[in-house]
Formats: sequence, C-alpha cells, structure tokens
Amino acid sequence: MEGGGAASVSAENASESAAAASYTYWIREVTHDAAPLPVPKKLNPEDFSNQSNKTFLGSAWNGAGTWEEKSLNKWATDRIKELLLSMGSLEFSGGQAEVSEVTKCSGDAFMVTVRNKKRVGYTYELTLKVKGEWLVGEQKKKVKGHIDVFEFSLGELDDLQIEVKLSEDKDLSNEEKQQIRKELKLFLQPLREKLLQFEQELKDR
Repeated sequence: MEGGGAASVSAENASESAAAASYTYWIREVTHDAAPLPVPKKLNPEDFSNQSNKTFLGSAWNGAGTWEEKSLNKWATDRIKELLLSMGSLEFSGGQAEVSEVTKCSGDAFMVTVRNKKRVGYTYELTLKVKGEWLVGEQKKKVKGHIDVFEFSLGELDDLQIEVKLSEDKDLSNEEKQQIRKELKLFLQPLREKLLQFEQELKDR
C-alpha cells in the first residue's frame, strides 16, 4: 500500500509538472511571438514615389483626386515681370524704347485638380513704364511714358489690347506725340509673345 501510494503521488506530481510546463510554454509563445500593435507613421513624399502604379495630381493627401485649388499668384506675378523686362530695347522707325519697369501686375493665377485632372487659369492686368529716345527733326529727344495692358485671361491673348500714354513734354508737339504713341503701340506683338510663353509655362506646371 505504501509503495502504491508513493507511485500515485509521483504520477500526480509528474502530471502537474507536465501541465505547468505546457502552460509556461504557451505563455512564452504568446508573449514573444504575438504581432505588436501598429504605430502611427507620418507620410513622406517618398512613400508616394514608391507607388509606381499610381499617379497623383495635386497634394499627396488628395489621392482620390477630389477638388483642390492651389494659388500660383506669386510665381505668376514674378514670371510675368521677368518675361516682360527681358524684351530689351525695341527699334522703331523714329527711335527706340524699352520696358524699364512693370509698375502694375495684378491678378490671379491658379491650378485646380478635379477628379485627378489638372486645370489652370489666370486673369491679369498690367501697367508698364517705357523709356527711350526719338529722333524729332534733327534732334534726339528722351521719351517717357507707360503702356496699360487691359485685363486678359487664359486663351484670350489674340484679343489683347493696350493703351499708350506719354509723359508731359513741352518739347514735343501734339503731332509728334501722336506719332510716337502710334509707334509704341507696336509693343503689342512682342508683349503678346511673352505672355503666350507665360501661358504655356503655366500649363506645363
């Protein structure tokens, strides 16, 4: 009986040890192998550049391509001024003149993304200060004035209109002023060409 009791106790202890070992192993497996909770991560532009099979227009957050409008005013204003000042001196039958300053360049330029499609637009008006020299009779005289460019928008440059005004100059007769204004209106074509360049650059952004 005593031997049988000892055997029964040993078997019971063995069973408890096996159960404990099994329980301990299960805890260790869950503790070390369970997947960690996801950690929030800030998105960077590189995260989108790796997605070669998707193309996003507009902001990176706007992957669905819903309505988004972006102002391009600073770029457009700076670029228009730069292009117009790059025309240099223009030769006319009676003299030469150049745009010395863009005194007014007001308007808006924008890019709109709708359903993952890009659209651009702008509306501007300008005032340009001009200066030059004109041969009046046998003398060369300084000429100063300004050109107003009436409001223009995307796709409307064929209808561009300008107005030329000269500064008061007692040395010029009304007839001479009229002739100079007429010639300065020839600024229209080079102005249009520069604004067409601006318009194309805007479309390519």
